[in-house]
Amino acid sequence: MGNELGRTVIHRYLYARSWGLGDRKVPSATTPCLIQLDGDPEIPPKLAPFFTRTDNEIPATLTIDAKLPLSPPDFQQPSPQLIAKIGHVLPPSLEEADAGELAETGTLLPLSWQRLNHDSKLTDNNLQPSIVVLVDAVQLAAQKDKLVRALSVIKNRFPGALIWTPGLGGPDNAAVLVWFGVDLFDLSRSRQCMAANLLLTESGPRNLVADTDDSADMSCQIAQWNNALKEIKSHLAGGTLRTLVERQSLNSPKLVEHLRHHDKLSRSNSNLGISHVDSTTMLHCNSSISLENPIITKWVDFMSNDYVAPKGIDNVLILLPCSARKPYRMSKSHRKFMNAIGISSYHEVMITSPLGLVPRDLEEVWPASHYDIPVTGDWSLDEFSRSENMVKDLLSRHNYHTVINHSSMSFKLDGVTYVETRNNLPATSKEALENLSEAVAKITQELAPRNRRHHRILVDNFQSVARYKMNNDLWLEGVKIRGKPPYWKIDLDGNQIAQWSNDRRGFSLSKSSVKLIADNSSLKTATIKPSIKWKGDVFSSIVESFDDGITSGDDVLILQNNQPIGLARATASGWEWDKIPGIVAKGHQRI
Repeated sequence: MGNELGRTVIHRYLYARSWGLGDRKVPSATTPCLIQLDGDPEIPPKLAPFFTRTDNEIPATLTIDAKLPLSPPDFQQPSPQLIAKIGHVLPPSLEEADAGELAETGTLLPLSWQRLNHDSKLTDNNLQPSIVVLVDAVQLAAQKDKLVRALSVIKNRFPGALIWTPGLGGPDNAAVLVWFGVDLFDLSRSRQCMAANLLLTESGPRNLVADTDDSADMSCQIAQWNNALKEIKSHLAGGTLRTLVERQSLNSPKLVEHLRHHDKLSRSNSNLGISHVDSTTMLHCNSSISLENPIITKWVDFMSNDYVAPKGIDNVLILLPCSARKPYRMSKSHRKFMNAIGISSYHEVMITSPLGLVPRDLEEVWPASHYDIPVTGDWSLDEFSRSENMVKDLLSRHNYHTVINHSSMSFKLDGVTYVETRNNLPATSKEALENLSEAVAKITQELAPRNRRHHRILVDNFQSVARYKMNNDLWLEGVKIRGKPPYWKIDLDGNQIAQWSNDRRGFSLSKSSVKLIADNSSLKTATIKPSIKWKGDVFSSIVESFDDGITSGDDVLILQNNQPIGLARATASGWEWDKIPGIVAKGHQRI
């Protein structure tokens, strides 16, 4: 009986995963899923593909059996069977103490807070478990931030393993735990609710309703789990898991606390991100919690510290409100703004929540072109503070001498000429638009700038996108833009080197761009082993080395023997490349 667990990532979103278990071509089950405990009623294998039991010895031995054929290479009989001694587990508060006998190390890896702090064997690169069990998860969840710290360490160290937090999960918190990286759940809390004649639902435990078919028996508890896991999988597949997570976190103050701590930890991981999404993906920002979404904070960090405006237009800054329609320039309100401004030589930047600032030159990229917020016209102190700080950061790194503010926020800005054009008027009102037009006309009369041609605007926008999505924009020097929107073609010396992909909200790079990009170091790189004849996708097993900072969705330059041989698109972020089974990037171009 094999002890390896076949698993392939089907969907990923930051730390959250849906794994296909078994044969990667035809998975027998998918995560998140249940693990059946000793004493549970029989649960359908697709919902609970594992069965677990613990003996009565000291220290105890944990056994996990697969109920389906999940072991490579033949995937025949139900397997694997994973066995490990749990060892002595001290309370998390005694983290400085050494329990003496540690848990076993292998394909099944029991971990505790104490072991994470003391066991040097966990740093062995050869240690690649199939399942990690955080045995003291319930105790960690009761403390300030230890649960999310433990899960963050485990996920970064063992990104290819399934994570189980015994006794902690329920239909009411499973989405949040999946967001943290948990894959396996059990019925411990459902059993407790059954004993108390309560039903554990996606909103938490509740009393039964009299004179209805309500029941607290295990079949009803399992049905709640089944619905909750399907909901998570659906949101994960659609790229909207964060929407479900934020809604579910409100089930308890402790969940909100855990999510806030996890967001702070995630913000510090520079390799954690998503650079491109499908054009239909939406980023719902429905509450104040959305301000700390790692996707949002990564944008804020970039805009605050690294963003560079297109050359020659960083003298006059025009601040505008956002619009429900994306990209903004397609909305009726922004067509009115652009008509009122009447010139393309100034830098237009939108004020919006939760992103803070969105420059016109980046309005078509993720997440700026995908977010959706409730519009009330009111700003919280946090939203105002974020936007004001970002405006000041933008001014500090550029040469703006004039700010024309047509947004719904008012700022105190030193060192620049500052003009308010709204004065509490609706943004598209006749008087407000006349104020905007007059303010622009006055500065234009003083500066007499040259209007940018449409081709120059396109090049400026693409260079800005390249600085955001890639290492630099050097590969775009001297290019010509041809075609029709939104399918712009980018040519250099008569050869098409790229095309703007409206579906991807980014560049679709041509084979002819490979050497140019290599010469200008414009992409992060991955080197495959010299002995490999690269034909298809990039698997972790063929990668020799790779640059730091690769995020999911990035274009990556593929090297072999120090020579560029093609391009690939990362399906996994760099922090997991050398530790997960299967594909890490999809082959795109080969030369």
